[in-house]
Amino acid sequence: TSFQAQTQDLELPSTAIISDRVRILSVPVFHPILTIIAMEANVRDILPDVETWLAQGKSVAIATVIQTWGSSPRQQGATMAITPEGGISGSVSGGCVEGAVFEAAVEALKTNRPQLLHFGVADETAWDVGLACGGSIDIFVNPLDAGFFQTLRSVLDDEIPAALVTVIGGSDEKVGREILIHGNGEVIAASVDGQAVEVVELSMHSLADGKTQRILLEDGIELFIEPLLPPPTLIAVGGVHITIALMELAKTLGYRTVVVDPRKAFGSGQRFPHVDRLIQSWPDEAFQQIPITSNTAVAMLTHDPKLDDPALKIALASPAFYVGALGSRLTQSKRRQRLLEDGLTEEQLDRIHGPIGIAIQARTPEEIALSILSEIVAARNKAEV
Repeated sequence: TSFQAQTQDLELPSTAIISDRVRILSVPVFHPILTIIAMEANVRDILPDVETWLAQGKSVAIATVIQTWGSSPRQQGATMAITPEGGISGSVSGGCVEGAVFEAAVEALKTNRPQLLHFGVADETAWDVGLACGGSIDIFVNPLDAGFFQTLRSVLDDEIPAALVTVIGGSDEKVGREILIHGNGEVIAASVDGQAVEVVELSMHSLADGKTQRILLEDGIELFIEPLLPPPTLIAVGGVHITIALMELAKTLGYRTVVVDPRKAFGSGQRFPHVDRLIQSWPDEAFQQIPITSNTAVAMLTHDPKLDDPALKIALASPAFYVGALGSRLTQSKRRQRLLEDGLTEEQLDRIHGPIGIAIQARTPEEIALSILSEIVAARNKAEV
C-alpha cells in the first residue's frame, strides 16, 4: 500500500516529552492530516517502496507498532515507511496518528536518533480517532540502516524464517540497533553486541509461537521481536468446485495456493487461473515438488481414496500445521481404518480435521470453503473453535 502524504499546515496532537527519546502524545480529535487510503502493512509489504526510495538516494525511517492497549485499528508489527519528502508506505493507525508519526520520523532522520511514541486517547474521543474504548498505542520510529535493509530484503525474498530484533529501550548507543536471526538460530546480521545467547533463545520462542514480543531484559535493555515467516501455503488435493472457492478465499488472506489433481478435467488452468501453482500429478509425485513445512496447510477434497489416502499419508508424516479431509463421519471412520491398516498410527490419524471445516451448517461450495478456511486460520492462530 503506497501513498503520498500531504504535510502542509499540519495541526499535530499535543505532546508531553518524557525524555529526548520517549514522547506521550494525547490525540483529542481526528486530524485529517494525511490524504490516504491505508491498509495494514507489515515489513514485507513496504519493501518495494523502501527499495525505490533508497535507489533514489532518499533517507527512510521505519515506524512500527510495538504494543497496543484496548481497541486499536492496527496490531503489533504494523509498519509504515516515511521519507522527509512526503513519501509514506503502509500504516500504523489507519490515519488517526500518522501525521504525528510523520513529524517524529522526519525529526528522527534529522538527528539520527530513534523515538518511542505513546499515543493515548480519552474514552470520550476514542471513536473519533479510531482507537475505540480509550485505546492507546506505542510506535517505535527508527532511521533505516540501508545495509541492514539489504540483508533483510534478501532473507524475505528467499522466504527464510527469521526474527527481527530491535532494541527499543536502554542506553543511547544501543537504542535503534537491530539483529536479524535465522530460524535455525544463526545470527544473520547485527548492529549491536551483547545479549546474543539470550536474544537468540527469545527469538526462537517468538518464531515458534509466530507472535511478536516486547521484552525487558534484566540489564534494562528493552527488545521488540518480530517473527518474519514466509506466507502460509494451502495445498488442496482435488480440483473440485469447493476448491475453486477455497483458493479464492485463501488468496485474499495472503496464502500461497497450490492445487494438486492428476485429472485434467478437474485440475485445469481454466478452472484455476489464479492459483500460485497447479500440479497435474498424483499426490505422491506432486508432493515431491512441494515443501511441506510448519507453515503449510493441506486439505483433501476429492472424496476419492485413490487421491486422498496417498496424500494423507504424506501430509500426516509432515510438520504441516493443518491436515483436513472432506467427508462424513462414516467416511472418516472408513478412511481411518484403511490408513491404520496401511501402517499409520492413531496419533498421526488424530491430526486429521474431519469432517473438514467448522460447523456452520454450510451448504454451498462457497460456504463450505469459508468453513474450511476458518478452521485453517484457527489452527494457525492456535484458537479454540
